[in-house]
Amino acid sequence: MFSVEAPTRPAGATPSELVPSRYALQVGDIDVLVVSDGVLPLPTATMATNVDPAELANWLQRNFLPPDMFDWPLNVMVARSGQQTILVDAGLGSQFPGFPRAGQFPRRLEDAGIPLETVTDVVVTHMHMDHVGGLLAAGVKERLRPDVRIHVARAEVDFWTQPDFTHTDMPKPVPNVLRSTAKSFADTYRDNLCIFEERHEVAPGVVVRLTGGHTEGHSVVDLSSKGEWLTFAGDAMFPVGFENPGWHNGFEHDPVASASVRRGLFEQLADNGGLLVAAHLPFPSVGRVAREGDAFRYVPVIWDF
Repeated sequence: MFSVEAPTRPAGATPSELVPSRYALQVGDIDVLVVSDGVLPLPTATMATNVDPAELANWLQRNFLPPDMFDWPLNVMVARSGQQTILVDAGLGSQFPGFPRAGQFPRRLEDAGIPLETVTDVVVTHMHMDHVGGLLAAGVKERLRPDVRIHVARAEVDFWTQPDFTHTDMPKPVPNVLRSTAKSFADTYRDNLCIFEERHEVAPGVVVRLTGGHTEGHSVVDLSSKGEWLTFAGDAMFPVGFENPGWHNGFEHDPVASASVRRGLFEQLADNGGLLVAAHLPFPSVGRVAREGDAFRYVPVIWDF
């Protein structure tokens, strides 16, 4: 099983970080490690673009969040099933100026005793820069196996040939950077792409499936083993979405479809009692979903050591 223990350090060495950045758990026979890629500052207005700003301001105040900018968590996940080590998403990367606290996953993966060279598969939930940028960071491709398999939905690859931003509400510079990053990713890893249509078993008990919504090819990853379940939901949900599943996020390319996907995943998780991990919930983002009237409630797990 993945270890939450820090690697051995030379005598007199001190930890480089003062907060936890990885969390290990087990789903049946599947070892899981959630790794923080850091945080990304974003305008709070992007959290709810279809409601009165006063309503969003009230939600922010009730949740002790600042009114204008907030730190957007970036989480990736590693699963070990059989002889395969699967990285799910790859964070932002370190090549974007102005985001010094993001792009941490390669170092943190190494600190956890998982060299990039051991990764057999990568699942990309979608091709936004904060999910594929880490694969474009300096030195990452050179360390990955030449035969690493990168699983991504055909609808996602097709979407980024002519991406539609007409329904998004992002900071002005973002769409161009998203376009260029997605193109660079597709060009760089073209020979490694394993394209799937609707659903694909990556490894025993590790299934990626198409949901659409956030992007046309957005996908989630389901882990199942010995009657236990975990879903890595990518960008299908954000902290505000449990109480308000109908609120639109500014980074959603199809907000109406996204709201439907979000509610469907909440219903599924509330029914099966499975664990939830998502890219932008507060680290380690491991919890469960409960119904709360017509909405839902996020129930974080109690950390286990």
